[in-house]
Parts: sequence; structure tokens; C-alpha cells
Amino acid sequence: MALLESPRTSATKPGKPAKQPKQADPEDALTGTRGTRFSRHLILCLVGLVMMYPLLWLISSSFKPSNDIFRQLGLWPDNWDFNNYAEGWTALNQPFHVYLINSMIVVVFSIIGNIFSCALAAYAFARMEFTGRKLFFALMLGTLMLPGHVLLVPQYIIFSQLGWLDTYLPLIVPNFMATNAFFIFLMVQFMKALPKELDDAAQIDGCGPFRTFLRVILPLCVPAMATTAIFTFISTWNEFFGPLLYIQNQDLYTVPLALRAFMDSEGQSMWGPMFAMSVVSIAPIIGFFIAGQKYLINGIATTGLK
Repeated sequence: MALLESPRTSATKPGKPAKQPKQADPEDALTGTRGTRFSRHLILCLVGLVMMYPLLWLISSSFKPSNDIFRQLGLWPDNWDFNNYAEGWTALNQPFHVYLINSMIVVVFSIIGNIFSCALAAYAFARMEFTGRKLFFALMLGTLMLPGHVLLVPQYIIFSQLGWLDTYLPLIVPNFMATNAFFIFLMVQFMKALPKELDDAAQIDGCGPFRTFLRVILPLCVPAMATTAIFTFISTWNEFFGPLLYIQNQDLYTVPLALRAFMDSEGQSMWGPMFAMSVVSIAPIIGFFIAGQKYLINGIATTGLK
């Protein structure tokens, strides 16, 4: 009888439950096995350390005497010199905090101008119907391919005739004119993802287009506005050519011009104090980026930009 026993009967004997097939981990199917993920993260960490080496070298050099900076390639200083920060802070015509404040003034007004003007332009392209909208939007995107240096001479002539040279106006006012097509495009993509029913509900409540923009659309665009603010902060804080072109008064120098002032006309430089002030100058960028990193990721992810 044992020989005639069916496979189904033998597989279902009491006390020996049938083995269930092992289910694949969904995470492994998407990202690979644990070993693969570990190897990938290890490689990324090593690449990150390589990319961070210039920053680490800058911080290390800010604590070295000027004569040892290019003689010692290691990150750990043999001779520590903490006076570089004190010397660099007072080495120029004004204390270094004056140049930090100058840069902050330009940055704050540039951020306000870019956010408000680009959001207004994006609202018109994304939520309003008017003749030639697609044509104007294509022309706006076409300005991304226009080299900025082509506009230098006309802009300089205009600002000179307006009497704006040696002021911050040439660095600030264009940001209130929605001149950055990239930020307009970013906000257009974000606003297109918002339901159209929001505009209809606001219109029923008696809101006009501008009030709908202020009360309904703008509060929902916080991730896109934060992304705009971060990019504007970094680009404006690091901008060198614009301030060099329009500002001659050393008391109005921004941080990049102040760092350039550490090098004299003969090419000699106070390397230690200059590197120390360079470390001070990048601290606001790192802090602002860390504070807005969450909004930056959300802003890019929700606009469809990859």
C-alpha cells in the first residue's frame, strides 16, 4: 500500500506541513540585495570623501602659517596658527563683517525679487489663458540659451545712464523683473500640478486673479519658492563678476571682492588669512543649504525636474 500511495497523500502527512516558497523582498527587487546596497553606499561614501577633500584642505590651510600651506600637503597642520582668523578679519579697509553684511543685503533683496517676480510670471503662464501664451513661454525658455555675456555691454550702458554705478541697484533690480527663466520654468511646472478646482473655488468666493495668486497659489508653492531661494542665495553670494563690474568703492565690496582684495597687484597674497575668511564666507551657504534641504528636494521632485 505504501508503494501505491499518491504524491498528494504523502505531501500532506500530519506533522509535516508543506514548505511555503520563500517570497522575494520587495526592497531587494528594487534596490538589490543587502550586499549590493552596502557596496553601493561604500562607493558613494568614498567618492564623497574625494569630493570633500578641497573643502577639508581649505579648512586645514586656514589653521596653517602662510609659509607652510603649500609645503605641507597633509590635512593635519604641523604648526597651528589660530591668528589667521583674527588677522583676516581686520586685514582690509573694513572689518570682514562689513563685507558679509554687504553680501547679505544683495542676497536678501535678490531672493525677494526672484521669488515674487518669477512666481507672478509663472502664475500667468501656468494658470491664465491669454493670446500668445505658448509663444511667449517659448521665447522665455529661449533666453536660457542666450549667453549672459552678450548682455553685459547694453546693461552697463543702461545702468550708467541711470546713475546706478557704484551701487547695489544693478545687482538687485533685475531680479524684480523676472529675468531668470529657469526659476519661472520651475514654478510653472509646480503650479501646473496644482488642481484647477482651487482657482474655480477662489473665483466663486469672489477672488480675482491677483488675490487668488496671493491667497491660494502662493502658499502652496513653498517648496518651489524654497528651491528658488536656495539657488538664488548660492549664486548671488558667490557672484564675482557682477560686483566687480559695477562696484568701485571698497566699502561696498561683497564677500568675493573682499577675498580678491587679499591679493595685491604683484600677485602676493596673505594666504592664511585669506583661507580663514574663505572658511567664514562659505559657512552661511552651508547653513542655508542644510536648513532648506528638505524643501529643495520636495521642490525639485514635485516639478518633474530630474
